[in-house]
Amino acid sequence: MSLSPFPCAPSSSVRVAAAVRHAVATGLLGESGPVAGFVDTDGVRDSVAALHEAFAGVPGVLHTFAAKAASLVPVLRLLAECGMGCEVASPGELRIALDAGFAPSRIVLDSPAKTREEIRRALALGVALNADNLDEVDRIASLRPSNAASVVGLRVNPQVGGGSIGAMSTATATSKFGVALRDPGARELVVEAFAAHPWLTRLHAHVGSQGCSLELIAAGIGETYRLAEEINTVLGRRQITGLDIGGGLPVNFADDEVRPTFAAYAAALRAAVPGLFDGRYELVTEFGRSLLAKNGFIGALVEYTKDAGGRRIALTHAGAQTATRTVFMPDAWPLRVGAFGSDGRPKAGPSLVQDIAGPCCFAGDVVAHARELPELREGDYVVLYDTGAYYFSTPWAYNSLPRPAVYGFRTEAGPDGPSVRFAAVRDAQSLDSISAESGLAHADALLHFPS
Repeated sequence: MSLSPFPCAPSSSVRVAAAVRHAVATGLLGESGPVAGFVDTDGVRDSVAALHEAFAGVPGVLHTFAAKAASLVPVLRLLAECGMGCEVASPGELRIALDAGFAPSRIVLDSPAKTREEIRRALALGVALNADNLDEVDRIASLRPSNAASVVGLRVNPQVGGGSIGAMSTATATSKFGVALRDPGARELVVEAFAAHPWLTRLHAHVGSQGCSLELIAAGIGETYRLAEEINTVLGRRQITGLDIGGGLPVNFADDEVRPTFAAYAAALRAAVPGLFDGRYELVTEFGRSLLAKNGFIGALVEYTKDAGGRRIALTHAGAQTATRTVFMPDAWPLRVGAFGSDGRPKAGPSLVQDIAGPCCFAGDVVAHARELPELREGDYVVLYDTGAYYFSTPWAYNSLPRPAVYGFRTEAGPDGPSVRFAAVRDAQSLDSISAESGLAHADALLHFPS
């Protein structure tokens, strides 16, 4: 049963097709806007509802959204309105989380290299912090006022191994994150830190993201849970009252199906760590990609097509500047591509093997290699599916290409098919803005150094 606000809401694939058609018809996609990102707000609400439902009945759970996955104030405000908290990892992410309306008490700061100023600001605001290492615990102790309201935790690395994407695995033997629990003497030092600082009341662990199985994630959380039990037993008091179990639920990029689900994730945790849900520990989650990826897409105009070496190439405006991971790690981050005609409707007809290339000025700027799609022509459109997280929200400024516009959309069923309403999330970057960011105000600075 759909959790959408509309009782007869169209399916996700129907909503995307309707959004593309209406975006082309209204000019949001076209000559003046050759690439744009789109956020399905109905889908976002559905995903948040599914997460909350998976943990229904579990007391003391704070679900936070990893701001890095969609660092756009209107998107964060929508998530706040849906009952989410926010996980941040930099001063910039903290700023936009506050601007989006998250209460400081519902924000968690996880930056692995916090400056003294970051720590002071978080403590002054009452934002929760997870120290990345024992030296940072000492730094927090030196800066923490006696009346600080911030919950403070320590991140540990359970060292349970990596998933299929090494760069996304954070519980390997040599991960840069957290205190490596299996290193000689590390566990004892963690216990000593908690004994020395009664205000240290939370443990944090995150095994990794895309490419990590439910079993691996559950193993890491299990190790963290057992450490909490050990510390409380050794100290003879219930000092650790909360566990931040991170996020990392992988996303299925192969088709429309949402798998694994949040329900499957919760079931895996119940099986592996049954005591986790008995209410003795407040829980914090930090999901990002799994909430937004399937609720967004990129639409791009096909500017030209050409043949080279017997291969058809469609040159579009969606490349490495907005699909960076896919271009540089295509095997780890493949994307589905949809072919749409100049009227914004899905193309039909015989399939043709084609490369979908982007606008960046280097040979590797290809988002899809040798894909069988209906033949694309100049003036058609391509859609990159499942790009609601990490893609258009955090573009790369290569070639001084402008940041694409982003729109939210909402779809309602109607007698003549779905109707779509759009709302601007971020305007396309102007050339004036690009020049200003490139140092225009200091244009003569290297010609005349001050004496």
